Amino acid sequence: MRELLDYMLSKEGYTIALAENGRKAVEMIQANEYDLVLTDIRLGDLTGLDVLRAVKEKNPATTVIMISAYASTETAVEAMNEGAYDYVPKPFDNDELKETIANALERKTLEVERQAIEDELKDTVFFGNIVGSCPRMQHIYQMVRQVAKTRTNILITGESGTGKELIARAIHDNSERADKPFVPVNCGGIPETLVESEFFGHKKGAFTGAGQDKMGLLEAAHGGTIFLDEVAELSVPMQVKLLRAVQERSFRAVGGTRDLSVDIRIISATNKHLEDEVIAGRFREDLFYRLNVIEIKVPPLRERKADLKILTQHFIEKYAKEMGKSVSKVSSYAIDMLKRYDFPGNVRELENLIERSVALSSTNILLPDSLAMSIHKRRWIEGIENKRFDVDEVSQGVSLDDILADIERAYLKKALKVTGGNKNKAADLLGITFRSFRYRVDKLGVEEGE
Repeated sequence: MRELLDYMLSKEGYTIALAENGRKAVEMIQANEYDLVLTDIRLGDLTGLDVLRAVKEKNPATTVIMISAYASTETAVEAMNEGAYDYVPKPFDNDELKETIANALERKTLEVERQAIEDELKDTVFFGNIVGSCPRMQHIYQMVRQVAKTRTNILITGESGTGKELIARAIHDNSERADKPFVPVNCGGIPETLVESEFFGHKKGAFTGAGQDKMGLLEAAHGGTIFLDEVAELSVPMQVKLLRAVQERSFRAVGGTRDLSVDIRIISATNKHLEDEVIAGRFREDLFYRLNVIEIKVPPLRERKADLKILTQHFIEKYAKEMGKSVSKVSSYAIDMLKRYDFPGNVRELENLIERSVALSSTNILLPDSLAMSIHKRRWIEGIENKRFDVDEVSQGVSLDDILADIERAYLKKALKVTGGNKNKAADLLGITFRSFRYRVDKLGVEEGE
């Protein structure tokens, strides 16, 4: 039976170690680590339950499957209570046993991945609603802690969708103003004719349609923080009027006759390079220096892909809970696919993608095929795989892991194409075992027939 199992499972690509009795098995278990142990109940010197206990004492993560022609309900229950994965009676069907082993190892892989995600999340700093643990985000968290204690004006720069407002809120929430208003203003979303009234308020009768007094956004933020999002979208005339309010912390409502003083913290944000806007004459230099006392630069998602897994997991948990779905994690293959996309919309685009994927998912894990990516994104990802590799690129900084994955993926696809989809022959051409070939194909998201 031992020789039969050795022959049968070796053909499946598994690396096999054999023990002729229970005592030898325990010695091997003490000296080595195994992914899976397949043991009979009756071993002569020791029992399979003795081997099971030795395995669980040495390495609880090792999977154990019990086999016996003398199965009893009591023995099976005892084995399962001791931590066995399954109990297979003799005579067994070879294909069913192979399927049981494959399922057991797949479950073990998923469990290892789940634990890795939990460990990663445990080490992640959740700063307010910001998620990320890469060095650049850790630096931002440190800056937030430092500037939150001051009244200094802050300028947050970064591409759209990088989370600039979340950082502004984190500064406010960690300051002594946390219990006061946080007033976000989308400077590009206010009609030009209403900008002054929105910022400073107006008096009744100040203009047609002003039927009553209205408090402006600056006054509404009194005691707290006003967040000027996309501040570069303000017209130059409005910039002049805002400058005085920034300098003096006072302003006059439209149609008013006296100045109002406010105690506010000003945080601004832009996805443009304000220095270039100043040079081009589209942004006042004096206002720029007033707003940009301290600058916090937020990296785009393509420059912090180490955070992709924890961000994805965070959004899965968020939307699975909102929608009442059972989706609980993302496969490593799906993460590999996401890493090959640059996300021009940054974290906001990733969040929208995961929200759609969770909504459409019919399983409890997001696989590459579960990702609700538009066709142009998938073509973009596929296009990367056809690129040439230039070692001179290293001077600008590269991701060696991504490059090696692209090369490996290309060879796997070519081997499958040459062999007409025969995985055994493809594995031979590449000089690897069938099991290793199958693992790499699954990991890198290579589809059969490509």
